Amino acid sequence: MSKPTTLTDKLAKARVPSHPHVADRAKRGLMAFVTSTGASAEVVQQLADGSAAQGIGRIGLSALTPGGLACQRGCAFCCILSGEDGGTITEAEAVALYDALAPLAGAADGRDWHPDACPSLDPDTRTCRAYDARPMICRAYVSTDVEACKRVAEGEPADGPGTLEPYHTYLAAIGLSRAALKGTKRVATYALSRLAAAAVEGETRDAALNKARHAPSELDAELRRSKRDLSRAT
Repeated sequence: MSKPTTLTDKLAKARVPSHPHVADRAKRGLMAFVTSTGASAEVVQQLADGSAAQGIGRIGLSALTPGGLACQRGCAFCCILSGEDGGTITEAEAVALYDALAPLAGAADGRDWHPDACPSLDPDTRTCRAYDARPMICRAYVSTDVEACKRVAEGEPADGPGTLEPYHTYLAAIGLSRAALKGTKRVATYALSRLAAAAVEGETRDAALNKARHAPSELDAELRRSKRDLSRAT
C-alpha cells in the first residue's frame, strides 16, 4: 500500500514560475512553517489565505536595512496606481485592508488628490489611513529618487523605485501554496485598488472580496513579471 501524500510532500513537489533562488527560498520558508507547526487545519488555512506567505515576506523585510532611500511620510507618488489592479494581495491582506478602511466609508479618499491614487490615502496629508494593515506590495516598494517616482507615476520609466526581494519571495510562496493545495483548498489573490475602493465606497466585505478577486491566471502572470524583473536586475 502506498504511503499517503503529506502536505510537506506536496510542497516539496510544488513548482512555480519564479526565479529559481527565490522559489527555493520561499519553499524552504513554507516547509519550515509546516514542519514546525504540523499540518493542521489551521496551517492549511494559513497557506490558503496567504498568512504564511505574508509572514515569510515580513521576516525577509525585517532582515533588510536598505540605505539611501528617499521615501518620506506624505510623498505618496508610489500610491498612484496604474490600471485597475494596483497590486496583488492575499486574502488575509484583503480582509485586513477592508476592515481598516470600512469605518472610513463615505469620507474623502486618495482619489480626491489624484484620480489614480490608492483609496487608502488621506487626500490632504497623503498618508495611508490603513498603514498598519498595508499589504506586502506597499511594505516592499521603495525608492532612492523622488523625481523618478514622479516620472513613474506619470507613466514614464525611471530608475529608482522598485520592490525589495522579500516581495518576490512572498509571491513565490503564494504560488507554491496554491500548487500544494490544488484540488483541496482555494488560494485566491486580489486586486489592491479594487478592494480598497469597494471598502471606502461602503460595499460589504463579501461584496468587496468578490469584486476584487483575481482570475487564477493573474497570480502566474504576476510571478512571470517578478521573474523578468529579477532576471533584469541580475
